[in-house]
Amino acid sequence: MQIVDKKIKLVKLKRIAIGQFGNLVKAVVDIEKRVMAIGGELHADEEALLLQNGSSQEELWGINIYPDEAGKNQIEFDSMINLRPGQSNLSRGVDDPVVRKKIIEIVNKLIEK
Repeated sequence: MQIVDKKIKLVKLKRIAIGQFGNLVKAVVDIEKRVMAIGGELHADEEALLLQNGSSQEELWGINIYPDEAGKNQIEFDSMINLRPGQSNLSRGVDDPVVRKKIIEIVNKLIEK
């Protein structure tokens, strides 16, 4: 697992995907610090790594990145860590369009295509 705070090459994400799940990389994005953790077997593992490094729980959102896809198909908003009734997020997705937009911007900034 690693925290990505600088650009990561798309080819590296593809290698991680192949080594783990075949076509996807699990990631947790910190929308406040504008970083993401990748390479964990579970979103909860990446979430724990970010929490250990000073992130706040309410700023962390789990996604899946599909390196072989482009545009809207590259990011999937689906993670158990996203179930947060206290933050009005009642699904495994990210219900708030503003938060989704921030996640997309951060991921696009961190992936070098």
